[in-house]
Amino acid sequence: MKRPADLRESRILTRRQTLVYAGAAAAAGLFAPRVARAQEGAPTAVDGDSKTFGPERHGLSAFGDLKYAPDFKSFDYVRPDAPKAGTFSQIPPNRELNQSFSTFNTLNAYILKGDGAQGMGLTFDTLMARANDEPDALYGLLARSVAVSGDGLAYRFRLRPEARFHDGSRLGPEDVKWSFETLKTKGHPLVAQAIRDLDRVDVEGDDTVVLRLSPKRTRDLPLTLAALPIFSKAYYSTKPFDASTLEPPLGSSAYKIGRFEQGRFIEFDRVEDYWAKDLAVNVGQANFDKVRFEFFRDRDVGFEAFKARAYLFREEFTSRTWATGYDFPGVRDKKVIRETLPDLTPSGGQGWFFNLRRKKFQDPRVREALNLAFDFEWMNRNLMFGAYKRTVSVFQGAPEMMASGVAQGAELALLEPFRGRVPDEVFGEPHVPPVSDGSGQDRTLLRQAQKLLRDAGYVAKDGRATNADGEALTIEFLEFDPGLDPHVSAFIKNLKVLGIEANIRQVDAAQYQQRMNAFDYDVVSQRMSMSATPGEGLRQVYSSESATLPGSQNVSGIADPAVDALVEAIVAAQSRDDLDVAARALDRVLRALRNWVPAWYKDSHTLAYWDAYGHPPEKPRYVRGAPETWWWDADKAEKAGVKA
Repeated sequence: MKRPADLRESRILTRRQTLVYAGAAAAAGLFAPRVARAQEGAPTAVDGDSKTFGPERHGLSAFGDLKYAPDFKSFDYVRPDAPKAGTFSQIPPNRELNQSFSTFNTLNAYILKGDGAQGMGLTFDTLMARANDEPDALYGLLARSVAVSGDGLAYRFRLRPEARFHDGSRLGPEDVKWSFETLKTKGHPLVAQAIRDLDRVDVEGDDTVVLRLSPKRTRDLPLTLAALPIFSKAYYSTKPFDASTLEPPLGSSAYKIGRFEQGRFIEFDRVEDYWAKDLAVNVGQANFDKVRFEFFRDRDVGFEAFKARAYLFREEFTSRTWATGYDFPGVRDKKVIRETLPDLTPSGGQGWFFNLRRKKFQDPRVREALNLAFDFEWMNRNLMFGAYKRTVSVFQGAPEMMASGVAQGAELALLEPFRGRVPDEVFGEPHVPPVSDGSGQDRTLLRQAQKLLRDAGYVAKDGRATNADGEALTIEFLEFDPGLDPHVSAFIKNLKVLGIEANIRQVDAAQYQQRMNAFDYDVVSQRMSMSATPGEGLRQVYSSESATLPGSQNVSGIADPAVDALVEAIVAAQSRDDLDVAARALDRVLRALRNWVPAWYKDSHTLAYWDAYGHPPEKPRYVRGAPETWWWDADKAEKAGVKA
C-alpha cells in the first residue's frame, strides 16, 4: 500500500494508490501450486508438516532472495548518523484504504467508514519491516525471528521482549493475535479479504505467536501479515475498533499523533524514547521531529501555499505547473530546489475505467469506440508539455511482465484452455492503443469508432447515439478534483462527435469515496498500482469475487474466468520466471477486454522543496525515499529562511 510514484498529471489520475488484495480461485485444479525447494527466507511450501519448524530466520521474501545478512547494521540506502531534528511537511502524496487526498474526518484508517487521516501508518509497528531496495523482502521489527513449518502453513514469530506501546505497556503475542483476528473480522474489506486464508493465530508462551494458514493460502500472505499494523488489545478492550473517531489511538512506532485540525492538517511527533530506534531496520530513518500533512481542496490553492512556505516539500503531479509555475522568488533565489529522481517501480495501469456492471459498457465494441475517441497525442502536446508516454499495459514499467509479440511456450500453454472464450487477439500481437494524428479529432479513428457503435446497435437519432430500445448513450465522469477537467473536456468533445452525451460530475471527497465503495459511477480515473512482485493484490483488482466486494479496487467489475485463472497462476508462481510468464498472459487478456482507456505515465519523481533538507546520494530503488531517509539540514534551513 505505501507505493509512491505514479503518472503525475493530476491528483486524481496519478496520485491514486491502491491496496490491492483479496479474491477467489478460478478454474480449480488448472494451476495447482507446485512444491518448491526450501530457500532461506522464502515463504513457500516444502515437504513436511505443520508441527516441525525449520531454522529461525531474520527475514522473509517471496522467493527467498534476501540481500541483507542476519547481522546487518542498517539498510544501504540510509545515512546511519542522520541528525534528528526539524519538520517534514507535505500534501498527501498517496492514498491507502479509506484515506482521501483532500480531507479527513477520522483517525481510524483501517476500516471502511469515514475518510482516514494520512500518515496513520507512521504510528504502528509491524512484525517485520520492508527493505526498500529489494522487491519484497522483510526483516524483523517486532519479531526478532521467524521460522516456517515443513509444509509452509505455519509461521512462528518470536517477539522482542523490549517491544512497547507509547504508554509504556508491553506489546506481546496477545496483541498480535487480537490485531489479526480483528482486522480479519472488522477491518477494511481490502485487508479482511487479503488475510482470509489466515486460519488461526496461536499464542505460545510469553514471546511467541504462530500464524497458521489455510492450505489454499497465497504465496505472499505471510508477507502481507508480517507487514500489517499491530494494535493494543488492552486499549481496544473499552473502545470499538470499527468506529470512526478523532480520538488518537495508542500506537507503538517512531511517531505518535500530535496536533491536528479535522480536514486541515495533521502532525506526527517523533517519539524520543521509541523502543526500536536502534534496530537495523530503523537506523537512519524517522529523522524528523515532526511530520505534517496539509490538506487543500483546490490544487491551485495548494500550490500557492507551497510558494508561501505553508509546507516545505512537494511532489509535483501537474506537468503544466512543473513547466511554467516554478518561476516564483523562492526558485529564482535558489531557496527552492527542484529535483528529478528516477522512479524504477512498475507504474501499473493508469487511465479511465469503465464500470462494466452497467449495461451500456458490456458490449466490447462500445468500449473500443470510446478508446478510439481518446486523443493522447493532442493532450500530451497541448496540455502536458510532451512530458508523458502512453500507457499500454497493466504492468507498465515492468517490461518482463508486459506482453509482447505472439504468445509462445509456457505463456501460450496458460492461454490455450481459454481459446474461444477470450478474444482471438489474445493469441496474436498484444493490443496497443492507436496513435492519433494529434489534431484533437482524428477523423480516421472517429470514423472507426462510429462504425463500432453502429455494429453495437447505436444509430444517430436527433444527433444522439441511440440503441434499439430508444436509450441514448450517456457517460458521466466521476471526479472530486478539477485537475483533469481539461483532459476530460477534450475527451468529451470527441465523444459528442460520436453522438455520445458526456459530462463531468464533480463531488466532494467524502461523496466520491462513498460512490466508489458502492460502485456508483460510469467512468472513473484510477491508477492500478503494481508491486515488483505482484500476487495476492491482483485478486482485489481483477478477480470475479472482488467485483462485488464493497470498497474493492476492481473498479471495472471484471468477472472473467480466464482472468481469474491467470491471476491464480501468478499467485501460485514459485519462481520469478513463472510469475513473469503468467503476468504476460494476464496482460494479453486484460488488454483485449478494453475495460479502460489507457492514459499516460512518467518514470520519474519531480520534486520541489524548500532547501532545508538533506538526503542520501542514492534513493531506495522501490520508493521515493522522502521523508523516510531524508533529514533536516539546519544550516541550509537558515540560509533559506525556513524554520522547523
